[in-house]
Amino acid sequence: MCGPTRSVRLVDQPNRDGIDGWHSRDVAHGSRAVTDDGRNPPGVTKESEAMTMPILVTGGTGTLGRRLVPRLTAAGATVRVLTRHGRPDEEGVRYLTGDLTTGDGVEPALDGVRTIVHCAGSNKGDDVLARNLVQPASAQGALHLVYISVVGADRIPIVSAVDRAMFGYFGFKLASERIIAGSGLPWTTLRATQFHDLILTTVRQLAKLPVVPAPVARFQPVETDEVAARLVELAMGEPAGLVPDMGGPRVYTVAELIRAYLRAVGGRRPILPIRMPGRAARAVREGANLAPEHAVGKRTWEEFLAERVPA
Repeated sequence: MCGPTRSVRLVDQPNRDGIDGWHSRDVAHGSRAVTDDGRNPPGVTKESEAMTMPILVTGGTGTLGRRLVPRLTAAGATVRVLTRHGRPDEEGVRYLTGDLTTGDGVEPALDGVRTIVHCAGSNKGDDVLARNLVQPASAQGALHLVYISVVGADRIPIVSAVDRAMFGYFGFKLASERIIAGSGLPWTTLRATQFHDLILTTVRQLAKLPVVPAPVARFQPVETDEVAARLVELAMGEPAGLVPDMGGPRVYTVAELIRAYLRAVGGRRPILPIRMPGRAARAVREGANLAPEHAVGKRTWEEFLAERVPA
């Protein structure tokens, strides 16, 4: 037997094209087909409705973003990438020029966006980027902001010039977390340990010296692509606040990371342990940047080096 008949109507959908050629701003604010009792019509689910709305990725051309964007499109999402330098669009991906340091171009990039994945960042000033994102996002009614932060952001104290010089990144990440949490936007934040790619950049530079300095510290590198996969899950889901940390499968001393790299490239260098000053460095020595209870990553540092570093 057929159920009761429900008529379908459109709610608040003016005739104005958005940036992708449809009524994007109005869809972002809930303009959609609904039945008279406020429910979706048959065949329209929350998930299918969300898939019609573009996801905005900041930092989409960076180390993490380059892995994230193709995973989002493979999951069926339409993606916009906010970038300071224009580039040709690709299938399922539109590149929009904008600058989070100034806020230029951010508002039009957000037009019609339901979900934002905020990957843009640098060694300093992340709080400015976050603020220049959440203000227009709140005004436009975005429904979910996903943020990638760093393990230890809340545990590594940044109180002196020495702390800021060496570990200020953690302080900026914590400030960004607080801006996002206080924005009024529904949000999800994932803290991850350091990416293999970034560890490699640092170790490669250190290994050029005749004597390689090795700060007395430990790291738990995680595969960038695995973090990207987790961000897709979060972006496709409901806002969840602060989710469990994500760490690599193994903890290494800096000296172990350097030795593994030297073995991979066939190099030999003496390694000199260095004890760094400051409260932040002490916190790192004590493991504030680690998540051994969340060692969910699969790819080890050695496996990463075997693929990325020519022998």
